[in-house]
Amino acid sequence: MGRQVTKLTARFVETVREPGRYGDGAGLYLVVGKGGGKSWLFIYRFGAKQREMGLGPQAAVSLKDARDAASEARKLLVRGVDPIEDRAEQHRLSAAAKAAEDREANTASFGKFATDLLNGYTETDSRGRERKVPGLKEGFRNAKHAMQWETTLRDYASSLWDLKLDEIETDDVLGCIAPIWTKKNETARRVRGRIETVLAAAIARRLRPGPNPATLKGNLEALLPRVSKLQRGHHPALPWTEVPDFWQKLSALNSVSARALAFTILTAARSGETRGATWGEIDQEGKTWTVPAARMKAGREHVIPLSDQALGIIDEVAQLRQSDDPSELVFPSIRARTLLSDMALSMCARGIREGITVHGFRSSFRDWAGDNTTFPRELAEQALAHTVGGVEGAYRRGTALERRRQMMTSWASFVTGTEVSATILPLTLKSS
Repeated sequence: MGRQVTKLTARFVETVREPGRYGDGAGLYLVVGKGGGKSWLFIYRFGAKQREMGLGPQAAVSLKDARDAASEARKLLVRGVDPIEDRAEQHRLSAAAKAAEDREANTASFGKFATDLLNGYTETDSRGRERKVPGLKEGFRNAKHAMQWETTLRDYASSLWDLKLDEIETDDVLGCIAPIWTKKNETARRVRGRIETVLAAAIARRLRPGPNPATLKGNLEALLPRVSKLQRGHHPALPWTEVPDFWQKLSALNSVSARALAFTILTAARSGETRGATWGEIDQEGKTWTVPAARMKAGREHVIPLSDQALGIIDEVAQLRQSDDPSELVFPSIRARTLLSDMALSMCARGIREGITVHGFRSSFRDWAGDNTTFPRELAEQALAHTVGGVEGAYRRGTALERRRQMMTSWASFVTGTEVSATILPLTLKSS
């Protein structure tokens, strides 16, 4: 008769209380602790070492289950595999699979991640500690930039908004960019750059694999038509010779947006600079308007000399002031007393002449200075607050305020056809 391998019975396993190890044969043992706790142990030799592998508590693992586990371990030994190492590897693979499943389940949509990236979010590190991650907008010049950053993505990347970050491919990005690439190239470039930033952050946080499908060089540039440099950033402008006629029609309007547009034209400023102007920036006695660095595209303070015609507009809108607070807007929305929208000025301009933009009047001013005056090129560039280098950059270190005052006075006289602002109708408190 052969040796009996199986020694334990289910009843014995349930009733034994004496501490010790009780063999079941072929390396399987029931271990009873001093406190009465019971567990299963498989003892085997692998190479020159004896190893012990726990198979779980007796309360959770039956005698039959323990024998099956020991049998599987012996099969691994026959194949030259260490059961303990194999179990550890299985645990690692299982953990990796679960982590992948968790990532799949928890991967944010493009829209959610873009919003968090802009505004900031809280994350938990590997030790369970929470930390606040600042949003991109904290590095922006102003709230308007942050608003435009998200708005452009919502408007032009809406097809990506609900997609998971790891689902987005080059074709998806191309679908957002291609329709506006030749029509609104500057906008398209900004949208592409912002999509690239969002996806780059997702790659850095291991929420999607690389490479970045929104990359232009070596990727999208091969799929998009070439666009001439002249088209990039171009704003439809009114020929400078036609500005006086436009002014006459504009002067017949008496809304706040019309006054803001008129002031923008006379100062060759950007729409946002005018709409955000506060009374604290206006020096009526010194005849200047100082736009702080935070509101300038180049991030530098810009002092604009005010012509008599521009000051005439300031005198008119002063009727709308409700306090002596220097932070009060010069051109507020009448109803809400808040910042005029960019569309308010745009609609005012288009109501007089279709196909032009407010920003285009800066080009009208620049063409007038270059084609119709002897003012130096660098002076006109400084009036537009353009960033220039070389000799022009050295010239710009001085404000040339009085020379620019002469130029802006000449421009105002050309635009209005008069030395005073009498052509502008009295301002009434109508909605803009």
